[in-house]
Amino acid sequence: MRFADLDTTRPLSKIGLGTWQFGSREWGYGSDYESVAKAIVRRSLDLGITLFDTAEVYGFGRSERILGAALGDDRSRVVVASKLLPLLPLPPVVQQRAVASAARLGVRAIDLYQVHQANPLVSDRTIMRGMRTLQDVGLVGEVGVSNYDLRRWRIAEAALGRRVLSNQVEYSIVNRAAEDDLIPYAEKAGRLVIAYSPLAQGFVSGRYDSANPPSGAVRRANPLFLPENLERGRGLLDTLRAVADAHDATPSQIALAYLIRHPNVVAIPGASSVGQVEANAAAADIDLRDDEYAALAAAARAFRPVTGLAAVPSLIRTRLTR
Repeated sequence: MRFADLDTTRPLSKIGLGTWQFGSREWGYGSDYESVAKAIVRRSLDLGITLFDTAEVYGFGRSERILGAALGDDRSRVVVASKLLPLLPLPPVVQQRAVASAARLGVRAIDLYQVHQANPLVSDRTIMRGMRTLQDVGLVGEVGVSNYDLRRWRIAEAALGRRVLSNQVEYSIVNRAAEDDLIPYAEKAGRLVIAYSPLAQGFVSGRYDSANPPSGAVRRANPLFLPENLERGRGLLDTLRAVADAHDATPSQIALAYLIRHPNVVAIPGASSVGQVEANAAAADIDLRDDEYAALAAAARAFRPVTGLAAVPSLIRTRLTR
């Protein structure tokens, strides 16, 4: 495993574990899933993964409970990250919610506490007053944000009066907006971009095509998996496969290696099995050559999926025909 070169109390593995699916019925959560989740977490620890990300809203607190229980006595040697959903982010509420998350996780302090979304009505000055108090009393180590643009990230840091270590955003080889300004800022300022959905919910795996679309509810709602987008993505997938063959790897592993080639980026793919977490962790050891990286970037630029309002008619039509 490799680690981000940042001044943090504990090392941040370049590949972490995202736990959105822990306890979430939309990902197929069932009565036996807690034992599966525990096996995934324990294997992650064996592989050197030190960053475990969750949120109070994942499974309405179940993800935090499952993760905390699975980590057990190892909670103190890894980076446990959670997120606050800022519905009413007044300082006392922020503090109360952090206490509740820490209790569910079974930790004395949350290593990285993130604002899940930018609240359009409440300024970061209000939210960060609560975060600053949490840091002062030792309940929170580092403060982060999620789904913030660069301007709001800087505003949040000014409001906190300390570094806002990280910004967790959707970033994959098919969604590269973070490369425009967030990653350059992170590299310049010594901050971190945490890539969620780094495998584009499995789009880059090559398992799906227009004749074999995914069946899960979450993926069915994602425009990437429309038949026309699966067809448009063939060039990118062919490039991923070609690079993967050169490294005796999978397309998904190459897609992860592409992201974490940036020194100030870590990725937090989810995993539904021990095998998946093993494959994800192995991506940290892949060194892409400059020409391979350039080929991947060019193929990514050439991929123009149908998104936004233009995708709505196809989403409706696809849903009605299944």
